[in-house]
Amino acid sequence: MDFSERLIISTDWAAYLLVACFVLFALSKYFYPKRFHEFSLLPITNQYFFVHGKNDELNHPFNMMLFVVQIICVSIFVFLLFKVYNPSEIQKNEWLFLQICTAYSVFILIKFSLEKIVANIFSMDELINNYLYQKLSYRNFLGILFFLGNLFFLYVYPPTRITLVIFGGFALALNAIALLYSYKKNGKLIFSNFFYFILYLCALEIAPYIILYKTFV
Repeated sequence: MDFSERLIISTDWAAYLLVACFVLFALSKYFYPKRFHEFSLLPITNQYFFVHGKNDELNHPFNMMLFVVQIICVSIFVFLLFKVYNPSEIQKNEWLFLQICTAYSVFILIKFSLEKIVANIFSMDELINNYLYQKLSYRNFLGILFFLGNLFFLYVYPPTRITLVIFGGFALALNAIALLYSYKKNGKLIFSNFFYFILYLCALEIAPYIILYKTFV
């Protein structure tokens, strides 16, 4: 009789992190109920940006709480990708999730800093700040989608390659739609500065993801 090794990978720690995310949702709703309600309607109406996007700061506590949720939930999803596509890596590296979480956080913060620097150089601080606020808000909303997706994959339906690819592709499509909406909203300004827009798009929206892809693939 032949025996095959069965890899059992515990994700109990993910339960605690998802509970922490739920607590952050609860705190954001408790301290900022009106803001949370407007944020929850983001796919339907852009009222949230009219009320909070003009004078609000990116580092507002509401934004930061949801940003933490985004980091945790996206990192868990990437961990699930490793679990399905490369389970041996999880067995060899017990710190894999923390490395994913750190890498994602550093990537986002470096990209954000570069965008702020470019905005300052070209004296476009107000425009870029509004754009970054919109992008952060949409991606924080996607963090809720990843939160629900992680719950589904961990406790309802075990993740498979096809389900993870479909879910990830759906999230990327929503992110692309959100970016296109932001570009459309600032269409007049973009066309009047088309060269700088193409330069920004290639250098700060496309190139970082290509570099990231080439680094890990």
